[in-house]
Amino acid sequence: MLGEFLAADRDHFVLSTKFTNSSSPHPRVSGTGNSRKTMVRSVEASLKRLGTDYIDLYWAHFPDDLTPIEEILAAFDDLVRAGKILYAGLSNFPAWRVARAATMADLRGWSPLIGVQTEYSLTQRTPDRELLPMAESLGLGVAMWSPLGGGPLTGLYRRGTDGWVSDGKRVIRGGDGSRQEGVVDAVRAVAEETGAPAAQVAVAWVRERARRAGTALVPVIGPRTPEQLDDYLAALDLTLTNEQYARLCTAGRVPAGAPHEVNAIARDAVLGGDPGRMVTPAVPVP
Repeated sequence: MLGEFLAADRDHFVLSTKFTNSSSPHPRVSGTGNSRKTMVRSVEASLKRLGTDYIDLYWAHFPDDLTPIEEILAAFDDLVRAGKILYAGLSNFPAWRVARAATMADLRGWSPLIGVQTEYSLTQRTPDRELLPMAESLGLGVAMWSPLGGGPLTGLYRRGTDGWVSDGKRVIRGGDGSRQEGVVDAVRAVAEETGAPAAQVAVAWVRERARRAGTALVPVIGPRTPEQLDDYLAALDLTLTNEQYARLCTAGRVPAGAPHEVNAIARDAVLGGDPGRMVTPAVPVP
């Protein structure tokens, strides 16, 4: 169905897909992972299913902890040279692996990586520690999935004894419950001020975060119904004030962690602060 839709004006669309996990209901070892064999077979199958002769952006979905990054990059380069993909990126890879891969592709003259993909929302801000600064430094785009934090940022979920639940049937993940509750409360407060649903406020924050960034940040949305798609698109018309944006940033901030915290202490000492003052700085946000 997607292939038929795209065929009407293929060059107008940017088509992205992934490999690593098999699409088969009964995956085998030979059909999973990031090996050259799996990559090539996955590309050929996608091209056939989608009825197209090229993929705009091809992602390695997850690191498999077995395939050398050299093999992934060389196979990406072969597919680019063959015209079967135009660009390649790494999804859910840690920052150190992405940085090493980008440097290696540059030094060896292979097709460059152009982006990373990671979860990012007001309830999942840990990419601010390493991934996003790395992407900005290396000029990589960032596709940010789950901008609603898996559900709680819609404002429709309650805190239950078994975790974040909507109807008592499924648990919504989201890390530290008390912190998440504070974020949701802040989103609801801004929603009341603007008259917009909480979900639109959460997406508007991600868009504003992207606008202020030094690299391309693109939210990846996953509506299941036309109504949900309308809600996502309505966020385009919502503009947060600087105060509202800052308030949401404060609610969702995460501790910087090591080595950033000790570096902040050292900077305080160099700049005349109290070297004995223990601090837990939050990750700065543009």
